[in-house]
This record gives sequence, C-alpha cells and structure tokens, in this order.
Amino acid sequence: MTPQEMETRIVRYGELQPCKTAFIDAHTPGSNQKENFTIIGGGVSESPDQHVHISIPHGFNIGAAGQPPKCRNSLHSHRTAEVFFVLSGRWRFFWGRWGTAGEVVLEEGDIFNIPTGIFRGFENIGTDYGMIMAILGGDDAGGGVIWAPQVIEDARDHGLVLSEKGKLYDTKKGQNLPAGVKPMPLLTDEQLKTFPEPATAEVIPNHIARYWDLVALADRKPAKVIGLNGKLRDKPGFEVDFITRASSSDARHKNDRPSVLMPVKGHWRVEWDGGASVLAPGDTMSVPENLAHSARPSMTGEAALYHIVATDDPAGPTWRG
Repeated sequence: MTPQEMETRIVRYGELQPCKTAFIDAHTPGSNQKENFTIIGGGVSESPDQHVHISIPHGFNIGAAGQPPKCRNSLHSHRTAEVFFVLSGRWRFFWGRWGTAGEVVLEEGDIFNIPTGIFRGFENIGTDYGMIMAILGGDDAGGGVIWAPQVIEDARDHGLVLSEKGKLYDTKKGQNLPAGVKPMPLLTDEQLKTFPEPATAEVIPNHIARYWDLVALADRKPAKVIGLNGKLRDKPGFEVDFITRASSSDARHKNDRPSVLMPVKGHWRVEWDGGASVLAPGDTMSVPENLAHSARPSMTGEAALYHIVATDDPAGPTWRG
C-alpha cells in the first residue's frame, strides 16, 4: 500500500469535521455548544449533517466529542459497549436515571468502559476545550441512542423532535414530522426499571483504567486494557491494547481484520510494506487487514497509544464471568 493510499485511512486531528446538530439535545442550554465527530463507521448521529470520515466496516465505530468548559452531553444509553478515553481536558462522567447514581472524574489518557444498559452523560469540567475519543461496539453501534425521557422533553421545548426511527427534525427551521411518522416514544416506568443504577464503588474497579497505571503495566509489553484477559475484563466485540515507548517494537505484525491506532501522547512513526507515516495525538489510523506494520515513537518524550481490533465476540451487553 502506497503512502497516498494509506493517507485515505488516516483522519488527522486538524481535519476532523464536527457536527453541532448531531443529537436531540443540540439546542438544549448547557449542551448546545458540543461538537460530535464520526471518524470510523456510521456512528449513532441522528442528523444527516454528520460527516463520516471512514466508512469501512471494522466491527466497531470510532467517534469523538469536543466540548468547551461546562458543556455537557445529556443522559443516554446504548445497546452495545461505549468506551471513552480522554484525549484532552478534564471530564466528569455521571450515570443513572437522573445522573445521580454515581460519578467519576477522568484525566488525559484515562479510559472508561461504561457499563451497557445504564444512562450516562459527561461534561467538560476543565478550563479549556476538551476532547474525548469513543469506541462503540458493532458496525451499526447497536442501532442508535436511547435517551432518558427528560432529555426528549427538554429538546421538544427547544425545537427539536426525534422520530420513532431516530431521525431529527428542527422545528426552528420549519421542519416537522412527516405525515404518518410518530415521535420517538418516551420510555415507560416499567421500561425504566430495567436500567441499572450502579454506585460509583461498583463501577470504578471493573470499568476504569487510569493512564499512569497503564503506563506502569506497559513497561515491557503492550498492556491488554479491554479483553478477556485485560485489566478491564470484558468481551464487547473488540479488544483494546495500550502501548508505550517501553513496550513498542520495530517488529512488524498484522491482524486478520482492520485495526485502529490512536495516539494519546507523543508522535508515532508507523511503517508498513510500502511506506511510512507519522501520527500525532488525536489522529486516527485504520490499518488494513493482513498488512504487516510497526509503530514506534518518532521523537523523544512521553509516548502512548491505544490499539483497537474487533473480535469474534458479539457486540452486546457488558460481559462478566
């Protein structure tokens, strides 16, 4: 593969195309300044305005959320895994029917495998614009977003209506539900009872890995972060590894399916049969299946990246064994 061909599979941080109308809370005060990015796969955006950078199926989706200070993402749930790592900023994640069951603060490099089936939200509590990168299980990411009822009601008060098929209509722009199309129904009280309310102490040990702990674990070989034998023992349909300068190698390897490299610290030189390229924090590289490649830091200083590849496990509820 030539460098020019590979460049079509690299999404540079500076070339990310945001969508400010991706979800139903796009007009809701407190959430109306967020930017959503769909990097690999179709994602779960409810707006036709969302740009998809790479549409090649990987068995999972890669996206991102960028938010200024005090901006939040409203309470929602997914049917498949949702994993975040913090690229920049300081973020508070909260969960539960009203967002009060538990919470945790994540710093740069920290990763959170959010339990499936719970309502979750997050906000930038730092002092600058921040970015979190997301991995969503499955090629169709579980078929969309499940919103807490109050989110849909608040959105309606600010001009946004979601159809039962998950398409967004902006009444401020003169858009209305087409004839015969019903609005997204609110979850009933009985349905809401099926969404767990785990306490913080239940979530942190099995679902959160801190950056500096992973640096220590990856001092000799890449650390398995998410996977059957990972620090966060799970089988969400993909595996996540963490690689540092100390555990990187010039030896080339390949996967039987597309894999993704996402630097969080430092610059990384990726070499393959036919070329080489340098990735910076915030860049996302899709490596084709069966392409032998290696990744090593290209400059001195701190260096770490996340590596994601799909598995044969079904993308579905969080697994525990």
